[in-house]
Amino acid sequence: MRRPGPGFIAANTLLLWLAMAIAATALWPIYRSTGLVIMVVAAVLSGSLVAVFGAIYRWTAPVVALATIVAFVVLGVPVAVPAKAVNGVIPSLDGLRDLATGVALGWKQLVTITLPVGQYEALLVPFFALILVLTVVSLSTALRARFGELAVLGPVVLFIAAIAFGPTTATWPVALSLGLFAATLFAIIWHRVYRRRRAIRALATQLRDSNITRIEARSDTRFVAVRTVAGAGVILLLAGVTAVGASRLLPPAGARDVVRTSVEQPFEPRDYVSPLSGFRSYWQQPDVDSVMLTAQGLPSGARVRIATLDSYDGIVYSVGSAAVDGSSGSFTRVPYLFDQAGVTGKRVSVHVQVQAYSGVWMPTVGDLENVTFEGASAGLRDSFFYNGTTGTAAVVGGLATGDSYDLTALEPAQPSDAQLASADPGTATVPALGAVPAELGSVLSSYTDGIDGQGNKLVAAIAGLRKNGYISHGVDPAQPASRSGHGVDRINELLTDQRMIGDAEQYSVAAALMARELGFPSRVVMGFVPESAGSGTIQLRGRDISAWIEVDTAQYGWVTIDPNPPVRPIPPEPPKDPNTVARPQSVVPPVTTDTNPLDSAPAPDTQQQNPPQDDPVLALVLLIAQISGWVLVGLLVIASPFLAIIVAKLTRRRRRRLRGTAVQRISGGWQEFEDRVLDHGIQPPAAATRTEVAQAVGGTRTAVLATVADRAVFAPGEPGDDEVALVWSSVRELSASLDRGRSRWQRFRARVSLRSLRKL
Repeated sequence: MRRPGPGFIAANTLLLWLAMAIAATALWPIYRSTGLVIMVVAAVLSGSLVAVFGAIYRWTAPVVALATIVAFVVLGVPVAVPAKAVNGVIPSLDGLRDLATGVALGWKQLVTITLPVGQYEALLVPFFALILVLTVVSLSTALRARFGELAVLGPVVLFIAAIAFGPTTATWPVALSLGLFAATLFAIIWHRVYRRRRAIRALATQLRDSNITRIEARSDTRFVAVRTVAGAGVILLLAGVTAVGASRLLPPAGARDVVRTSVEQPFEPRDYVSPLSGFRSYWQQPDVDSVMLTAQGLPSGARVRIATLDSYDGIVYSVGSAAVDGSSGSFTRVPYLFDQAGVTGKRVSVHVQVQAYSGVWMPTVGDLENVTFEGASAGLRDSFFYNGTTGTAAVVGGLATGDSYDLTALEPAQPSDAQLASADPGTATVPALGAVPAELGSVLSSYTDGIDGQGNKLVAAIAGLRKNGYISHGVDPAQPASRSGHGVDRINELLTDQRMIGDAEQYSVAAALMARELGFPSRVVMGFVPESAGSGTIQLRGRDISAWIEVDTAQYGWVTIDPNPPVRPIPPEPPKDPNTVARPQSVVPPVTTDTNPLDSAPAPDTQQQNPPQDDPVLALVLLIAQISGWVLVGLLVIASPFLAIIVAKLTRRRRRRLRGTAVQRISGGWQEFEDRVLDHGIQPPAAATRTEVAQAVGGTRTAVLATVADRAVFAPGEPGDDEVALVWSSVRELSASLDRGRSRWQRFRARVSLRSLRKL
């Protein structure tokens, strides 16, 4: 194979760069950093140099692979792990180690971390390696392969990978798809035109000694160019109209499924006890007077969130689980920035110092944008996880005394009571309730009867709790007893006692359940509410612990509501009316242990109705059928290009045999045989006559068929149908003779060969 010329190299390189640039743009939502631009440019340029030198100097595949590895090692650390490069250029040992592990482990880290990732750790490495390899393979294919247009598969693979590892929401989907489609289509057309011109030049060289001075007129060249460009324009126009129309008329119903949506996240909140279960411990000594946290920069009125609880099973309110409740329990790592583009509010910067507080749940403020661990706490970065749906942060291994961090967040504006009264329920998805207190509905009705509007009813329900309730933490002997817990029995007790006594643990749960009854998505938030805030350092003690609720509204999103009554003297319990029958409490019965299992065993003559069990044979058959179905689909996808070629050839054969006059059908029979000859790898001379083709094939019967076809085309008179049938019978027999002596693989290659379909 001759070396490619400078023009050929330049054209293919520019075409690949255009397609790779469009495909790499799809990576922006993943990184959103200038480091991505530097990495893509370095990978494409270095990969192009390897491919070009490999084509010019005819390097073998192992040499090209070795050169690619060298480029990866030399450039990988400075452009993909810049934090580990000495002076920003020289790879360090730690950087090389991260580079090597990033190729294998970086892919999983990308789908278990919050986007965008910037230049966090070695997360640029996976796509640096992919772009480098795709550039080398694609450009080498364009410069050295017989079908150079296959090089467009490289940018397509990169585009698909960017979507698969990207966010669940699409960014510029129509523009990028149409742009990549146009770039790949233009590259395919260019290769087709180039191959056609090269074939014409080769034919002209063979015929230079004949009287033919030009084998193609300039008008023919212009016609081919105009036809090709016009066809491409029509295809692009149709694709653009279809894509834009579909995006307008049939917008996506929700988030798209990508790799990160199906990957098990490394942090499971259900593995940890609900923080609300330990609410009363903050009111006991020594925690009640101990400084839990110190916060600097906390704005006035701000609340410090420990955790958001949205899953209630009738016993405990807990943080949702990704395996059960979807996004509310899905925690991911935050590399450097959490996108809060849809949130409006005041930006705050708070420095938090951990004192007596401990636990896996990390206190935050507002909607987190950025968190920084410095000094001795820098190692917490790798164990920090965040749930953007609920605003809950966690540190695997837990916080301890001395830990500190800085966070930047948006403090959303809150509506007034009047605005809340006119609000409608939002559409946020929250986990289904496992149980509801029996008396909740009747108490709620007593607060909201005669009131119109769901927002008004919500305000009235909260006002009822504040008006009728009293605060007691159950730790002061001078106060009435107040049992801890927030199961359905405890909430029923709160709502049915003559004196409604509890604390934020019970009131927040009761208010959240009432909001659910009114149609508002709701959740409980546990955290600290400082007595005062300002620019100075604020001490958050155990007695500052509280719990409140958040409800989702159509107008204002998630709104913070404090349902807790004010602290006030608790009146003495009124005497019980002997004529009043007390309402029984719905208490969850304790689990009883069967002391004598033999007493509960069925009698010998009784028949137990066992639950229906799945038939193992049927399950095996269904499993085999499912696997077979997917295998069949995969085989059909793989075989579809070959089936398309075979169908195209059968359609062409049928058209030649049945359409047109007798002369045209006989000529079509010869064309069919000549195409079979080409597909079997026999190459007659360029512009060969039928006789020359017959000589290239060999055999008397082939020469006879060529003579019959020439006589039918050039002799006067119209041949009959019998002669047409005889010609096509000979074509079938001669075509079958071409298969003799060939292996199954050679016969299959002839069936799916594109030589006859690419004839000029």
